[in-house]
Amino acid sequence: MRKIIILLAILLSLNANEIINGETEILKVDSKFAGELFINDKKSIWLDNPVKKGEKIAFVSSNYRNKNDIIVKHIFNNDEQIIKFKLIEGSYKKENITVSSSKANPNKENLKRIKKESEEAYSIYRTKTDKLLFNSKFELPINSVITSNFGNARVFNGILKSYHSGTDFRAGIGTPIKAANDGVVMIAKERFYAGNSVVINHGGGIYSQYYHLSKINVEVGNLVKKGEVIGLSGATGRVSGPHLHFGIMVNANSVEPLKFIEAINYALFDK
Repeated sequence: MRKIIILLAILLSLNANEIINGETEILKVDSKFAGELFINDKKSIWLDNPVKKGEKIAFVSSNYRNKNDIIVKHIFNNDEQIIKFKLIEGSYKKENITVSSSKANPNKENLKRIKKESEEAYSIYRTKTDKLLFNSKFELPINSVITSNFGNARVFNGILKSYHSGTDFRAGIGTPIKAANDGVVMIAKERFYAGNSVVINHGGGIYSQYYHLSKINVEVGNLVKKGEVIGLSGATGRVSGPHLHFGIMVNANSVEPLKFIEAINYALFDK
């Protein structure tokens, strides 16, 4: 069972909470007790629970590379509540991947492109819509075997290059890929590493990512519904073969997609 932190409108310090790097915890509070919220001294926001009137929620996400505990501060009627999440290092594995040399060691021109694409994406991920755009549980974009887990250290052509920011699913070229939930398309184009990519804003700082597609069926600004086919799987970008990379961003942090779905579905829909 997922642990949900229920905030009380009293001065309280909880020190037994833990969070694994790359995972998400969910805070809940009765709307009439929702005060100012800070995560590691940065102002955050409460979001209306889309399925339970009178309740607000907030997300605490831990970056994969985070090494420090996370401190949540809640201030209501001059009372200050502190919740400390002790950081626990996840047990992530290492995998060896062979790709074309141009993708493993980009030239100067492509490095500029990669930097630009990353900056464009993070300018989107740092934007937090102040309401959730969905009112039903999240679902996986494809029903298939997992071929690479979130957090794996990725050794491309013998050199450690990155850590896996999503979950890979086996998918032959042309397999329909569905939106994990309702939202607005923010990215729909070809990129150097991710290939043909779709990114959907679900509100509240939550974004889902669908990479390496052979075809994109949507455009930026489109409103999509859960289960809508947004593209077809492929082998574009930095890949060793056809598959779907599925990722989730929460508050500009890459988080483990399957555990995020488990957490939010339990927190909001008890399933």
